[in-house]
Amino acid sequence: MKIYKLMLLALVVISTACKSEKKDKTEKGINVVAEANDIKIIGKEISYETDSTTMTGYIAYKENLEAKRPGILVVHEWWGHNEFARDKAEKLAELGYVALAVDMYGQGKQAAHPEEAMAFSSTLMNNFDTAKKRFKAAMKTLKANENVNPEKISAVGFCFGGSVALAMANTGINLDAVAVFHSGLGLPVMPTEDLKAKLLIQNGAEDVMITEEQVKNFKAQLDAVDADYQYLSYEGVKHSFTNKDADSIAKKYDLPLAYDKDAAEKSWEKMSMFFEKIYSN
Repeated sequence: MKIYKLMLLALVVISTACKSEKKDKTEKGINVVAEANDIKIIGKEISYETDSTTMTGYIAYKENLEAKRPGILVVHEWWGHNEFARDKAEKLAELGYVALAVDMYGQGKQAAHPEEAMAFSSTLMNNFDTAKKRFKAAMKTLKANENVNPEKISAVGFCFGGSVALAMANTGINLDAVAVFHSGLGLPVMPTEDLKAKLLIQNGAEDVMITEEQVKNFKAQLDAVDADYQYLSYEGVKHSFTNKDADSIAKKYDLPLAYDKDAAEKSWEKMSMFFEKIYSN
């Protein structure tokens, strides 16, 4: 119960998140994920810098792309840059995008316990200028990739990463679209007229990490600036619903999380259609 209270405290500015593990076939630092139709996904760990901090990212794309593709930034949950974020980057690559799983903490730092994760995430969001520099450094890195159309950049975020992606969009950073899953809504930067990105926000109706008042206020602020957004709420669904390890994490740390296969699949399909519509031309 202590951890649960700490999580709620952290949600003043961020949301909580989940953790997963995944094994990849590695060849000289390059992960090769073979598809059923023999199309391969190439995954590479890369480094980029902002100020004096080195960030560890992971970029994924289809092998032998014939044209430059839209780029999508994947912002990790509060645990840090991990296999969950890399897996989502690979899945976006399967859809035809070039995806970069970013590193918001620097040096690939990961938390081993919820209290540590809360400390990492809260420190960063309370120093939002640093967070913004790191996000923009990742964006610059993605734009510079030879497979990316630098005029077509979007972002995806999960939990803490959703809060980051939404806050960055609210500052007016030039993103085409932002899609977030089980994201916090108490952000360091709330919607203003600087918001350019189209938004897709998908949360669980039983997510105790956000309140009805937060949802109401967030929608009101989006409406006030005439934002282009969709807010989808999944009935009976808790926090961290996209992560298959949510149930085990919930049990280990006594947290109100739960994986929901149906909501996970539906929300991913909604996101896929969202980006397809934006980048159909």
